[in-house]
Amino acid sequence: MNNLVIGQFVPGDGLLYRLDPRTKILMTIVYVFMLVFANGWTTYLWSAAFLLLALILTKQGLGLYWRGIKPILWLILFTVVLQLLFSGGTPVLFALGPVKVTAPGLMNAIYVVVRFVLIVLMSTILTITTPPTAIASAIESLLKPLKVLRVPVAELALMLSIALRFVPLLMGETDKIMKAQKSRGMSLSTGSLVKRAKAVIPLLVPLFVGALQRALDLANAMEVRGFESAEGRTRYRELAYGRDDTLAFFATLLFFLGFIWLSIL
Repeated sequence: MNNLVIGQFVPGDGLLYRLDPRTKILMTIVYVFMLVFANGWTTYLWSAAFLLLALILTKQGLGLYWRGIKPILWLILFTVVLQLLFSGGTPVLFALGPVKVTAPGLMNAIYVVVRFVLIVLMSTILTITTPPTAIASAIESLLKPLKVLRVPVAELALMLSIALRFVPLLMGETDKIMKAQKSRGMSLSTGSLVKRAKAVIPLLVPLFVGALQRALDLANAMEVRGFESAEGRTRYRELAYGRDDTLAFFATLLFFLGFIWLSIL
């Protein structure tokens, strides 16, 4: 849990830290769009170059991002197995009874892994360079046109901000509960799969109870302070575009145009 980097803000002084959060969110959306429509090694390498540039501009060590990927390696492995076993085509590279591994399945597995890792890394860059409150404010600003449709944008942004603030609290609470259970002799790494699954229950129950209690305390605190609606509330820090945001926008646009050109080729 302590190695889970995505969703956490890590202070730094890189160029991406100085960008407006709306710019970084739009860059992330464009990047994910590029990866969804990537159709070959050239487009994936082009997307990886964009990500590498973003990593350099954060001025954070690569070890930080590796710690963020390690907790989800099992999910990546599971995805690879699914692609290998359930993708048809020819030629068949390996066969063991009804289980067949084909060349198209192997290529799909590689593409899925690359796409998965790149999306996770880009999302990690967004969260480590942007405080949760700034992300919520940026989303509220980007969703302002939906107010015409009577969508409660301010309330949605408030809920997102609260949810993002709860992530590190729940992670810390989980760590405390795990240590408390281990001190009582419970083990999560030994025994059969069924036994390990049952051992998770003593973790989930107090975690959910604690989360509900925190939510109730927060709701009572907001009610006592007379909170009624997030609409029209002022903020200590106002969002504003700068020169760096303009340069980042044009750089992202050039990468996107290059991606389209490579896709056509």
